[in-house]
This record gives sequence, C-alpha cells and structure tokens, in this order.
Amino acid sequence: MKRERMADLTRWKSDPRRKPLLVRGARQVGKTWLLREFGRVAYRQCVYINFEDAPRLQTLFAEDFDIERILRIIGIEFKTKIEPEDTLIIFDEIQSAERALTALKYVCEKAPQYHVAAAGSLLGVSLHGQVSFPVGKVDYLDLGPMSFSEYLSAVGEDELDKLLRDRDWKSVGYFKNRYIEHLKHYLFVGGMPEAVSVFAQDGDFEAVRRVQKRILDAYENDFSKHAPLGCVPRIRMVWQSIPSQLAKENRKFIYGLLRDGGRAKEFELAIQWLSDCGLIVKCGKVEKPGMPLAAYQSLSAFKLFMSDVGLLAAKTGLDSRTIIDGNRIFEEFKGTLTEQYVLQQLRHLPCDFIGYWSNDKSTAEVDFVLQCGGRVIPIEVKSGESLQAKSFRLFCEKYRPETAIRTSLSDYRKESWMTNLPLYAIGTVV
Repeated sequence: MKRERMADLTRWKSDPRRKPLLVRGARQVGKTWLLREFGRVAYRQCVYINFEDAPRLQTLFAEDFDIERILRIIGIEFKTKIEPEDTLIIFDEIQSAERALTALKYVCEKAPQYHVAAAGSLLGVSLHGQVSFPVGKVDYLDLGPMSFSEYLSAVGEDELDKLLRDRDWKSVGYFKNRYIEHLKHYLFVGGMPEAVSVFAQDGDFEAVRRVQKRILDAYENDFSKHAPLGCVPRIRMVWQSIPSQLAKENRKFIYGLLRDGGRAKEFELAIQWLSDCGLIVKCGKVEKPGMPLAAYQSLSAFKLFMSDVGLLAAKTGLDSRTIIDGNRIFEEFKGTLTEQYVLQQLRHLPCDFIGYWSNDKSTAEVDFVLQCGGRVIPIEVKSGESLQAKSFRLFCEKYRPETAIRTSLSDYRKESWMTNLPLYAIGTVV
C-alpha cells in the first residue's frame, strides 16, 4: 500500500537536524503501519513498543530521563543491540506511558543520534492535558486517511494516478469515465486503510461498510473512555450533528441545531476535543483573501467536516446502490460528500491555511480559500452538471486572485479568469 508520507519520513531520517518525530492522527488512519513499514524498508532493524499493550514498560520513564539507561532496558527486553543509525525505535500509543512525551526532550538534547518516532491516537488530547510537553524538541508529521491518489494506487491504477500527477490533461480526458467510476467508489469507500484494503481485495461494498461502522463504534467508545466525563454528552451531540450540519444549504455550523438555545460556550470544549483527536476538521470563515489568511479569520463562523468521506457516507447510511445510479452520489445531501471529498484532498497538500469565504450578508460564498506557497487560491466545488458560479465570479471580480479553481466533473480547461479542474484531479491544484 502506497502512502505519500513515506517520502516525509525519508527526509526526516536524512535531516542532520532531525529531532524525535511525533506522528499525529485519528485511530486507524495507518500510523502504526506507516512507521513499521518505514522501519522495515529504511533501517537494518526496528524496535516497536506499543505502550497500551505493554503495561510493564509504561514505567520506563517514571524514575528518571537517563536515555542510555532506558535504551539499554529496551535493548535487553527485545534482545536487540540498538545501533543509533541503523535502528528505528517506535513508541506507539505514547500517551499511555507516564512522562514518555517529556522524555522525547531528553532524547533530542542528550541522545540526538538515536532515531525515535512516536505515535498516538489520542496524542492531540494529551498535548492539552497535564503533560510536560517538549516544545521545540520534536518534529511533527500529521497522517490522515488515504488520498484519492493513494486509493488509485491501492486498487491497481498506478498509471491513471501518474497521468494526474503528470498533468497530462489530454490523456486524462481519454480515461474520464474510468476516473469518475473510481471517484464514485472512493466517495463510498473513503480513505481509511482497512476499508480500502477490503475493497481492493474483492470490491465488496457491504464488507467495506462493516469496517466503517466498526471504526465509528470505536471512535464513540473513546468518548466515554477518554473524554472529560462532564463533556461526553456534548461531544456526542456535536458528533451526531455533523451530517445534518453539512446537509444544510449554508453549511456554517449552527449551535442551535444541537439543542434549542445552544451556545458556543457550551460546546467549544467538545468541538476542541473532537478536533484534537483528529475526528473532525474545523474550516474557518475568512473575511477577505488577505495574507496571511489566518489573520482574516472570523472566530465565530466555521464549518465542521469529518476526517473521511467514507466515514461520513457510513454515518449518513448511504446505500451502495447509489453508486450505480448515474452520478447521483455527487449530489447526495446537497453535494455534501463532494465537498467533504475535496477538503480531504486539500489537506494532503502543503497549504498553510484552508478556510472558506462569504460576504457580510452571507448571500455569496466560495467553498474553499487556500493559502499555499504565498498564494491565495479560491476553489468553487460543483457536484452537478450546472457550472454556474455567481458567487465565485463575484469573488474573482472583486479580489482578482492570480489563480482561481472551479472543480467539477467537467474536463480540464483554462479560461481567462479561472481554471476548471476535474474533481478527480483536485489533488493537483498545487
């Protein structure tokens, strides 16, 4: 299975200023597989410790932060001679070991020659808990569900993926129907590695849905196991409301949909917890496309998306028969799945900020506004055949961006004021 982040790990290994690495991401996005596969292909040996499954090793850091002592114990425990340049040491579910996060600071300062990578499904929550965090002493790598590009590779379509990456638009247009068929499947299957693997083996949509429901159940179990007890009911309310929030004509998050009179102060902690766990993505409104975009963000207006389009489809109970009904899947729930898909692909790009824009009266809106490489790029998402984009044209006429993208099922074409990029090629926008 191809994961694009493998290249980032390779760069991390060869960086002379390398620090211990923290891999962040929701449960079951493939953090463990990625690190272990990297250890297998890039090192002579790999030592893997899952602190959830090894309670005895959770006390490794309780006495002191003598890194040589700690590594000596690990070497004896795993009957491995740890060589600094030839061994990758993986601390999985690092938040389960007391003071393990703090220990990374001492690896950085006193034993930088060792290659240490750590991961944790609830790492984001731990960073905001009562933990002494090694600020400035670690490198980060964020891992999410598989992109459409990674999905194409997983189902044996590497050549189709390469055409997109090469931006060979004439050849891409020749295979348009195949791309659309794969995209329809991706909207249902999504990018959770287990779901993709199951589908790649036998194309069984029902088996995929069982995997997705199992993942959703695991997420909900985490609410009661790991969230602050008093916050659990609000977390569940926010989590359950996301499909209905996104199915509105205006997808701006409305607290009143959670309960009558609902207010921000009641649900801010719940939203932050879900975001820290990597289960939701908060997309803020910007007042204007100035640089940097974050400086023009409205703190009171935002949209909440899920991390994966397949999980959203499962949460809404979307039937697999929708896939064979023309292109209806792109327009289901007022195009919600399509917009979720686009956001998911944009998050794989090297962007400094992803938000959306609407005018003061909310009568005009642009679905996404990116800050990438010193440029601000507006993106209009069209899920149906109608390509009218009054709000998008209004935005472009007012602010005259250097690059403007409309993404739809139509072929690639460049016009004087904007470029139409096929939905299945949105990952090539930068």
